[in-house]
Amino acid sequence: MSETRIPGERHQLIYAVVAQVPRGRVATYGQIAQLAGLPRQARLVGYALSALAAGNRLPWHRVVNARGRISERGDDGRSALTQRRRLEKEGIRFDADGVIALAQYQWRPE
Repeated sequence: MSETRIPGERHQLIYAVVAQVPRGRVATYGQIAQLAGLPRQARLVGYALSALAAGNRLPWHRVVNARGRISERGDDGRSALTQRRRLEKEGIRFDADGVIALAQYQWRPE
């Protein structure tokens, strides 16, 4: 993909990949970036997801960091708690340290 893409276009590429992550699975920021044709731009995935309007139906909660953790945001943990609850509702389990077993739950598109 060209580095000359405008930010909105890159966000749309990211959203298209996030929309494919199935219920009960997670993907990492870096994985989403790679699949969107934006290698080494995991941080851009985070920016794109934070730019979503409230009430958006995109399954943003299925994106976690490379360690299998929910990334903290500057909102006193409210979004992290929401994300964890949504993932648990889909059957994803966390260990005692709040880590998701990526070997078990990571999405592997064919």
